[in-house]
Amino acid sequence: MADEKDREEIVVAEFHKKIKEAFEVFDHESTNTVDVIEEEEPTGYIRFEKFLPVMTEILLERRYRPIPEDVLLRAFEVLDTAKRGFLTKDELIKYMSEEGEPFSQEEMEEMLSAAIDPESNSVNYKDYISMMVIDEN
Repeated sequence: MADEKDREEIVVAEFHKKIKEAFEVFDHESTNTVDVIEEEEPTGYIRFEKFLPVMTEILLERRYRPIPEDVLLRAFEVLDTAKRGFLTKDELIKYMSEEGEPFSQEEMEEMLSAAIDPESNSVNYKDYISMMVIDEN
């Protein structure tokens, strides 16, 4: 029984780490808050302390099934016709603005801030995918 409890604590700790990393991408001013457009949040923002338990519960209950890592990888590989293992910032902007449902400028800036390596000005999509994926085992 203790092993099961230990395993659950490890899973919760891993969820908390991933949630915090994702939250920080949108916490541009490092105030532990994220702007939201939500009728239930009249303040216009949500604090991490309120967000964390709600998101943890959603993940633990598996309400939304994540896209498997191999599916995400195949999607990036389709865009990477040269099979280099990365997409340049310009390529990513092009795909995000011209293909499918275009990203808004704000969505694009937030995704780029999380995905683009500032040194190479590209996204190594295998690294990016591993950052996005939560292990469900």
